[in-house]
Amino acid sequence: MKIFLLFLLSLSEILSPTSNSITGVVKDAESGETIPFVYLHLEEIHRSAVADANGAFAINNVPSGEYTLTIHHLGYRTQSQNITIGIDSEEADLELEIKLQPSTFSSQAIEVRADRDATSGSNLEHASQKFFGSDLRRDLGSTLAQTLSNLPGFDQRTMGSAPGRPVIRGLGDERVVILQDGITSGDVSAQSGDHAVTIDPVSAQEVEVARGPAALQYGANAIGGVINVVRNHIATSMPNKTTGIATLNGETVNSGLTGAFNLTVPAKSLVFNIDLNGRLTQNTQTPQGELDNSYFRNTNDAAGISWIHNNGYVGGSIGTFRSHYGIPPEPNGHPNGVDIEMNKYQIVLKTEYVFKSDLLRTFEADYSLNNYNHKEFESSNVIGTEFGLVTSSFNAVLKHNGISIIDEGRIGINLESLDYAVSGAGTPASNQYSFAGFVIEETDIGAFHLEAGLRFDFVRNAPKVENPDARIGDIRARDFMALSSSVSGIYNINSRLSTGITLLHSFRAPSLEELYSLGPHLASYSYEIGNPELDPERGLAKELFIRYNGNRTLFEIAGYHNGFSNYLYAQNTGQRNNRFPNLNDYQFIGTQAELYGFELSAEQQLSKQLLINGSMSYTIGNRDSTVTNNGSISNIERPLAQVPPFKAKLGITYANTEFEFGTRYRFAAEQQRTGEFETSTPSYSIVDIFAQYRISSGALLHTFSLNISNLLDETYYNHLSRIKDIRPEAGRNISLLYRLYF
Repeated sequence: MKIFLLFLLSLSEILSPTSNSITGVVKDAESGETIPFVYLHLEEIHRSAVADANGAFAINNVPSGEYTLTIHHLGYRTQSQNITIGIDSEEADLELEIKLQPSTFSSQAIEVRADRDATSGSNLEHASQKFFGSDLRRDLGSTLAQTLSNLPGFDQRTMGSAPGRPVIRGLGDERVVILQDGITSGDVSAQSGDHAVTIDPVSAQEVEVARGPAALQYGANAIGGVINVVRNHIATSMPNKTTGIATLNGETVNSGLTGAFNLTVPAKSLVFNIDLNGRLTQNTQTPQGELDNSYFRNTNDAAGISWIHNNGYVGGSIGTFRSHYGIPPEPNGHPNGVDIEMNKYQIVLKTEYVFKSDLLRTFEADYSLNNYNHKEFESSNVIGTEFGLVTSSFNAVLKHNGISIIDEGRIGINLESLDYAVSGAGTPASNQYSFAGFVIEETDIGAFHLEAGLRFDFVRNAPKVENPDARIGDIRARDFMALSSSVSGIYNINSRLSTGITLLHSFRAPSLEELYSLGPHLASYSYEIGNPELDPERGLAKELFIRYNGNRTLFEIAGYHNGFSNYLYAQNTGQRNNRFPNLNDYQFIGTQAELYGFELSAEQQLSKQLLINGSMSYTIGNRDSTVTNNGSISNIERPLAQVPPFKAKLGITYANTEFEFGTRYRFAAEQQRTGEFETSTPSYSIVDIFAQYRISSGALLHTFSLNISNLLDETYYNHLSRIKDIRPEAGRNISLLYRLYF
């Protein structure tokens, strides 16, 4: 790694393109007044800035080239414009006057992009959805899954208050990749329902979701999508001055208190970042009483340093995630509940080099090391199960400009190793080594935008001690390799209406748990039995959408089908384990399965200050099952377990540039399509209200967000909750968030 960094530093001294600055002011297009604290972002190279109290901004160390400048601010329509700087001109700098149109549209909500908007640094390439600003503050929850759960097609798998993981279109666990600043989270949250995600959303600047060809850069298994939490621990550009964010949040449903502090300090060519936060909650209250042992407390801290030079940056960060939370009691599994102690330590190195070349655009590389430990206490001093995971990963991406009919693209590699150990169960210590190479290209043919990707993966899973006579079979090293591919096409019918289609052929090697596990997992109420003969999971995802983006109306409808030739999951056999009669046997199997459905979302501006919006989503899941009847064997189709029901939302918002107030109605239908040994869930209707207020004071921006969820204190159940048969979801919750930008 030292040689790698020295090479990059030497290269930057030899090849240093001209560096420029973009300065200017942002104004209201109607009143002509300046707009403070506007966020500006150069998409292609991830340079960003925030306007000051007078609307003035500066983006420094910008290499010569053509870029897309995107401007966001609450109460105004998000605006993107193409700019050219330092090409065929003696002017090294560019001065702009930007005028934004007032709008009550959710300018910082989901932003679906059909154009070419590659980003780098902490952001994803071609994020199909972005969630930040006012909408992120309004829906900010205790977990990442809770924060995203109000987006169309999103749900959360839960097992109490702390262990929640996002589910997209019925797909979760290993099929949804979760990143922080483009780096793997390095935890085992995908492995079991009682394991929490090691990312606290309170310090998130934005959350991005990528699907289709863009997802192949981050994994061949991301058929559900890639979720990236942007915190910018390693700066990618030089700010003009010291900036920061201070956050304080309190909520009533669990007597919770959260605090966070983020600071960015420039010093000559260096930028220092500090990110500190802590969360403390008591047991969650439900309409039927307190949910025992549902407390949690955690802290998610990091410090980063970045050297900014004319053609990129080199930086690093260190971070920790420490958590202690409870799993509610289950009479037949653990009547007193289980307490989980979780610790993760992370080191990240990242770099970017911007070429002055007609062919090459940028080179990016990162290395991360995550050391994760997880203890499950079945009583005050007795550890039932302990997990240890050390994850090392290296990623490198080279982006290029147009070649023949190709407009732009990227080629890269991923290297990763996992060192995994479990004590308290029969699962052997094991390692996973993986290598992947990918290429993603795109082009425009008139009004048609085409993007395609291809990825090759090689995965080796190897127990540290092989055992051909193990109870589950021959525990041995297994090698898996395959090609994955994706293509996406978008046709712009006119300036407002577009349609598109996406195909993705995914590959997922069986996880170490799916192959080798054998033993009790008390916190998840299961006795897990692996299968060392499992074949890889292969899936084919299809999506068709139509999108309308008018001055007063936004509308999108999408239909999708995800078919699996070998869908891997832990099947509840319904049989009590012989050694642990309080636990059911869960056997990992592979079977044919499919999930299909639709999403619809719309916004209508009724007046200058009044907006109505709504969404619907529905997913159906089926799997093949073998049935023996009178000696004959046949395959029948059964519902897939853990699939969310039909959901709909309707909201109305009044907003101006300083204040917004609104209400939202949430409905979920009864879910009777249940898997074997899974119970149905009744329908429910929930009402939420929210209000936000912003005030500028000198160089400070104060924001206040009041949210009341489940206003009527309704009793309802989340179908994806592993404890839905014990307790309902949280009751009325009043949350007050104060955030200071300086």
